[in-house]
Amino acid sequence: MIISYKKVSVLLVTAFSLAACATPGEENRADTYTAGQVNQRQAAQVVQILAVLPAKVQVSNERNRQTAQIVGGILGAGLGAGLGAGVGGSAGLGALGGIGGAGAGVGAGSLVPGKTLVEGVSITYEQGNQTFNSAQVGRSCEFVPGKAVMIQSSPTETRIQPNSACPPTTR
Repeated sequence: MIISYKKVSVLLVTAFSLAACATPGEENRADTYTAGQVNQRQAAQVVQILAVLPAKVQVSNERNRQTAQIVGGILGAGLGAGLGAGVGGSAGLGALGGIGGAGAGVGAGSLVPGKTLVEGVSITYEQGNQTFNSAQVGRSCEFVPGKAVMIQSSPTETRIQPNSACPPTTR
């Protein structure tokens, strides 16, 4: 079996498109909730945002890493089997090539880092007579000085909700 360059390029584009689906950090945004937090009573307060500064937040990139390993393994197995059978002309060499290709593909997927930096903000706010700071995953344009709602599901967890909308992007 001979695999054409056109088929290989279609496989690669598809694989990399799938690997790019997960957006690290989205689950850490203040306006993202787990199923267990939906329809649950949570304490909320209005706070006064004093300053919003850009920040970087380190989040897990494990989903993208696992996807890259799976896709790399599948592509490597297919390419290895095709090349092994095409060059050697036997199913045995194709199987060995597939195993080797899968191992190489999984290894290549391991090159994706387990953690990554995403866009965030450092919000300084006033609550009562005290000033606090909270780092959040989000974009600077989503927060402006002024009033905002803060959800507090534990004494140390603050989820300051965006109080502004970013301008639409044009592509």
